[in-house]
Amino acid sequence: MQELTTFFDIQDSDLDPAALINRLRNPRFGALVTFEGWVRNHNEGADVDRLEYEAYGPLAEREAQTILRDAVDQFDVSAAGCVHRVGSLAIGGLAVWIGVVAEHRSDAFGACQMIIDQVKLRVPVWKKEYYTDGRAEWVACHHCAHPHD
Repeated sequence: MQELTTFFDIQDSDLDPAALINRLRNPRFGALVTFEGWVRNHNEGADVDRLEYEAYGPLAEREAQTILRDAVDQFDVSAAGCVHRVGSLAIGGLAVWIGVVAEHRSDAFGACQMIIDQVKLRVPVWKKEYYTDGRAEWVACHHCAHPHD
């Protein structure tokens, strides 16, 4: 029987997608779906210069592991991982990475989408946007509660 691989990390340095994929790699399974969340240069009509993320590590870890277990229970998933950056990120920087491995692509796609939706909704990671006009503010994900509306 295959041991299930799940991991969640909070990292204050650049993410390495190739290394993260290698943590999930298994020749028994045929589908890998990844999601990369990048820092974009705008939000709600304002030009963004950079972002800063903060997290409450112990609760983030606990909640993210619950989300990963829920995805495994809901989908036929063999491995799932998520890493979220903290600290200052430039435009184009990789802020969050998710990878899901399954025998079939439909399970991998479904689990990956469920994980990012739930991470944005439930994991205590806070985002501060720094705007090109000099303003800075903590922002919330206004569409996270209903990500498909």
